[in-house]
Amino acid sequence: MADNLTDLKAGRVVKLNDDPYVITWSEFKRKEAQKPVMRTKLKNLKTGATLDKTFLAGENFEFAEVRRHKCQFLYKTDGEAHFMNEETYEQFEMPLEELEETANYLIDGTSVDGVFYEGSIIGIELPPKMVFEVIQTMPGVKGDTASGGSKPATLETGLVVKVPLFIKRGDKIRVNTETGEYVERA
Repeated sequence: MADNLTDLKAGRVVKLNDDPYVITWSEFKRKEAQKPVMRTKLKNLKTGATLDKTFLAGENFEFAEVRRHKCQFLYKTDGEAHFMNEETYEQFEMPLEELEETANYLIDGTSVDGVFYEGSIIGIELPPKMVFEVIQTMPGVKGDTASGGSKPATLETGLVVKVPLFIKRGDKIRVNTETGEYVERA
């Protein structure tokens, strides 16, 4: 158990009701006649739900032990994504509905970070930018420039992103996996 409010910083993982919550924002408050408090915004690592919580001075809390391991995405089957831990070579599955938007970026062989809590997988973290091949888009027209607008393009995973007009079918592009936006031609 910990009880020092200043340990509650963004990025740390606390255990509440037996679930791991990552602190996404924290603010220390101290008023003259009151005990100090730490206001926080938390995100449940299992469900993705968010929560506002104020920790009081002297209140006990526990940090959760969350481990990250390099994993490789192997393939998708009926509603599940299959991965392999690159350190132990153990294979595991995750339901696609738990992966939500992350599933749109998975290509066979992709290296990801697996997030484990109490020995069980609870999530997958993608690299911040990934390269994909454009499999379908409208053809470019003479005079299209980098700043001349955008058009939709379908990537090899089925994800549709807005790209500049000069991008054509077969091009490889880099996409920001956090925002889903085109970054550059790869």
